[in-house]
Amino acid sequence: MKQQCENRFDDAGRPLSSVGTVQDITAQHEHEQQLQYIAHYDTLTGLPNRVLLADRLHQAMAQSARRQSNLAIAYIDLDGFKTVNDTHGHEVGDRLLCVVSERMRNTLRDGDSLARLGGDEFIAVLLDLPDAEGCVPTLNRLLDAASREVLDGGRALRVSASVGVTFYPQPGDIDADQLLRQADQAMYQAKLAGKNRYHFFDLVQDQAVRSYHEELVRIRQALNEREFVLHYQPKVNMRTGDVVGMEALIRWQHPERGLLPPAAFLPLIENHRLAVAVGDWVIDTALAQIAAWRQNDLVLPVSVNVGARQLQQPDFVEGLQNRLAAYSDVPSGQLELEVLETSALQDIGLVSKIMEDCLVLGVPFALDDFGTGYSSLTYLKRLPARTLKIDQSFVRDMLEDPEDLAILEGVLGLAAAFRRQPIAEGVESIAHGEMLLDLGCDLAQGYGIARPMPAEEVPAWVASWQPGSRWMHRAPRQHADLPMLCAAVEHRAWIKAVVAYLQGQGAAPSVRDSHACRFGAWLDGEGRANHGTQAAFLDVEQAHLAVHDHAQALLELHAQGETAEALKGVAGLELLRDRLLVQLARL
Repeated sequence: MKQQCENRFDDAGRPLSSVGTVQDITAQHEHEQQLQYIAHYDTLTGLPNRVLLADRLHQAMAQSARRQSNLAIAYIDLDGFKTVNDTHGHEVGDRLLCVVSERMRNTLRDGDSLARLGGDEFIAVLLDLPDAEGCVPTLNRLLDAASREVLDGGRALRVSASVGVTFYPQPGDIDADQLLRQADQAMYQAKLAGKNRYHFFDLVQDQAVRSYHEELVRIRQALNEREFVLHYQPKVNMRTGDVVGMEALIRWQHPERGLLPPAAFLPLIENHRLAVAVGDWVIDTALAQIAAWRQNDLVLPVSVNVGARQLQQPDFVEGLQNRLAAYSDVPSGQLELEVLETSALQDIGLVSKIMEDCLVLGVPFALDDFGTGYSSLTYLKRLPARTLKIDQSFVRDMLEDPEDLAILEGVLGLAAAFRRQPIAEGVESIAHGEMLLDLGCDLAQGYGIARPMPAEEVPAWVASWQPGSRWMHRAPRQHADLPMLCAAVEHRAWIKAVVAYLQGQGAAPSVRDSHACRFGAWLDGEGRANHGTQAAFLDVEQAHLAVHDHAQALLELHAQGETAEALKGVAGLELLRDRLLVQLARL
């Protein structure tokens, strides 16, 4: 509703009356929403159009750079669609497009995108790939979805797809339009090679995919010849110093290439039956290790990662029960199964039932990499997981990225609301641990605590482990102080942006006034209300003002063309920043 009001006054300025009108603008608002939808979505299939694709692709490229992960762009062209149109008419062709596009969309993972360029051409954007081979299972699903028969009014219609794929990042600078052109060129190569297939733009990657089956044979050989080993990373209570368990992490002791991390081989078998065999070996080995430690009076629960394919095997629960029976001296609660949040969401009903059956056996679950998927609160409610493992990507950057800190705070709030035990991955420093403790997260693992180690090194590490004095018995912050933590992180990020700008590596920082930044707003509001009587509060105010004054001086030098002189003052700015954080800690 839109309201307008007109006031009337006498000669002395006293109000006489007020006349108002009310206008219903609901239809206008709905029309604007409709125009917004038309501007971003294809009217036939409901998929994102070129405009929204461009936006999502730019976001995906930025995310890929931040997470240091790979991104695949797949250009999809339907084979034989023109024949369907010419033979049966455009209406039939449109219905076929709707069915095929929906099938292709359903093959993608949460977070991936499918857009329609027009006609029978589509683009799929595949996120967070460990390497080029990581997209192969999705490509095969897309090909299968496009080639399945479609029944329309008694007619059996069939098309296939030619798919061209390129990757980001690449050794040189490249923009989104160039990526689309690369994928388009690769798609034509797929057509020339016989259609109903995919082709990689890069020749080296193309050769790597052709060696995929050779790699599978080598991995099976490694399993048979006992080349795989488990390393164990401690999980601790930072506040008390207790070691609460270990996470078992697979490694490949390759005869020629040395010790290989899981990213070097697990993505190759993610959607292959070998993943089940390797996963079963991990559970057997972990149970045997728990039993061996118990014989030496070392009681350590162990968690193992379970992939979606392994978890959803029809005989998974029965097989787990048999393995527990084979190690009858190991209490079932000493084994914990970690399942990726995104894997659990592939079939929420089935996974929930399997988890409940495992709980009957006494085996608890943890949701791994929590926060990276797109789950709703309903999913969290339905999955009976005891523990939420916060993904390291949020923890690692939380000291300098206000958005990651906000996500972390939100996940901890969800854990408390649903009575789940949170544990943070990726603790790389004392400062990371302090922030987590301030937020109320006591359990953690990461290189700042210990790297994964062979089983024989675990007893000595447990005996000697002591948390830092800044962690032990550290009291969590009051809820009213959480905005201070967020403001401090944002301020650190702002100073980083100032330095980057002076070095010619970023845009000009948007906020320069000491009262306009988020930290300044906190100081003037909640900070003064909660801490204004403390002597340390005045020190914080003065330190904050000094940072802004120094930054402003450097920015003015830069604006006057004296960049070299401004760069000389960066060290002083960083020193003032550190002093501010020290003063802030005193609050």
